[in-house]
Amino acid sequence: MSETSSNNFNNGKHGHSQIKICVSGAAETGHCGVNALDQAKELGREIARQGAILVTGATTGFPLWAAMGAKDVGGTSIGFSPASSEKEHVESFKLPVDYMDLIIYTGFGYPGRDLLLTRSVDAVICGCGRIGTIHEFTVAFEDSKVIGIFEGPWEMGDELKEIVAKGHRPYEKIAVGNDPKKLVEEVIALVKKYKVEEYKVTQ
Repeated sequence: MSETSSNNFNNGKHGHSQIKICVSGAAETGHCGVNALDQAKELGREIARQGAILVTGATTGFPLWAAMGAKDVGGTSIGFSPASSEKEHVESFKLPVDYMDLIIYTGFGYPGRDLLLTRSVDAVICGCGRIGTIHEFTVAFEDSKVIGIFEGPWEMGDELKEIVAKGHRPYEKIAVGNDPKKLVEEVIALVKKYKVEEYKVTQ
C-alpha cells in the first residue's frame, strides 16, 4: 500500500469525493526567498500524504515545485492550463508538462484558467505569489472556498491577510500558518466541516 493510499477516502464509485487542493503561487519566484523551493515541495508532499489531490495552474515556479513534492511521495497532480492544446501550452505559453498526471487545456488564457481552477477544487492554498495569486485568492474568497495562507519569507501572506482585514466581510474558512503539515491538516479539517455530504444511492 502506498504512503498516500491509507489516507484516501476515495474508494469505489465515490472516488470523486477525494479532497482537491489547489496550490497557488508565482511562476517567477525571484522574490520568494532561498528556501521557497523546499517549502513548496514540502507543501505538495503534505497534500499528497494527507490523501488529497494536488491541483495547480500547470505553470512553473511555486506550483511546479509543489507538484514535484506531491509526486515525490506518490501523490496525484492535476494541472489547469491557460492554453487550448499541449502544443500551445508548450510553444506559446512556455509551460511545463512534467510532474502532472493530467493537464486540462482550458483555452481561456490566464484569467479564465484561474476561474476554472479555483472552482474545480475544495480549497486553495496560497504561497509566494504575485497578481495571479491574488486573483485566485479573491475568486476563492467570493466563491466561499476554504483558503490556506502559507506564510514564509515572502510578503504575500501579509498582503492577503490585509485584503481580508480590509474586505469588511467576516470569513471563517481561512487557515494561516508556516508549517506545511499543520496548515494542510487545518485546511482539510475546514473542507470536511463545510463540505456537503453526498447521498450514496444503494440498489
